[in-house]
Amino acid sequence: MDGLKDKVVLVAGAATGLGADSARRLAREGARVVLGDLNFEGAQRTAGSITELGGDALAVQFDISDDDSVRGLLAATTKAFGGLDAVHINAGDMSAVSKDSDVVDIDLEVWDRTVAVNLRGHMLVTRHSVPLLLERGGGVIVYTSSIASFTGDPQRPAYSATKAGINALARHVASRWGREGIRANAITPGLILTDEIREGAPPELLAGMLARTRSTRLGEAADVSSMVAYLMSGDGSWINGQVVNVDGGTVLR
Repeated sequence: MDGLKDKVVLVAGAATGLGADSARRLAREGARVVLGDLNFEGAQRTAGSITELGGDALAVQFDISDDDSVRGLLAATTKAFGGLDAVHINAGDMSAVSKDSDVVDIDLEVWDRTVAVNLRGHMLVTRHSVPLLLERGGGVIVYTSSIASFTGDPQRPAYSATKAGINALARHVASRWGREGIRANAITPGLILTDEIREGAPPELLAGMLARTRSTRLGEAADVSSMVAYLMSGDGSWINGQVVNVDGGTVLR
C-alpha cells in the first residue's frame, strides 16, 4: 500500500492475535515496527518472525494501564527509530472478559481493570503519541474496538462500554487534531478466528456466529490487519474519525 515504507509504526498490544498479525502486515508493507506488550516473550517472538524475513522490528515490554510504562514505550520507540508516524492501539485484558457478567453482579475489580486497560490505557497511549505525531507533521492512530460497542449484549457491560468509549476517543482525536494532520479511526471486528479462538471456542458457538453474518465465512486476522494497513496508508488518507466494521456483514449501519 502507498506510503507505509520506512514509516515508524507502534503496535500497542502485539504479542499474539490481531496485534501480532497487524505488526507482521505493516512490516511487509515496509514499516519499521515497534511491538509493545505486557507479554514480552510473545512480543519478542513476533518481532523475531519479522526480522527473520528482513523486516525491522523491536519488542518492548509495557503495561498499558500504567502511565509511566506507556511513556517509556513511546520513549523507546523514538530512541530506536527517531520518531513516530502511526500507532495501532490493540491491547486488552482478555482474562477479565469471562468475569464480565452484568452490571448487577459484576465484581468492581473486573469493571475497573477493564476500564483501566480498554479505555484509560488507550487514552494514555493516545496522549503520549499525539505530540510525537505532530512533530512529524501529523500521523495516524487506529484503534481496535468491537461490534459489541453498538450491538447491545446481555453480558460484558464493561467490555462493551469501554469499546464504545474507544469509538468516541477516535472521533475526539480526529475532531481535535484532524486539521493538524492527525487521522484517527476505530475498527470494529466481529468474531475473528485467532489461534486462541480456534482452539477454545465450541463448534456450536462458531456456527451460531456464522449464522448471524451476511457472509460465507467467519473472520480471519488478515481481514483486520489489512484494514489497519489501509487506514494507515496513503490509500486511506481521506478517512478520518470513522468507526469501520470488519465483521462480514454481521452489523449493518
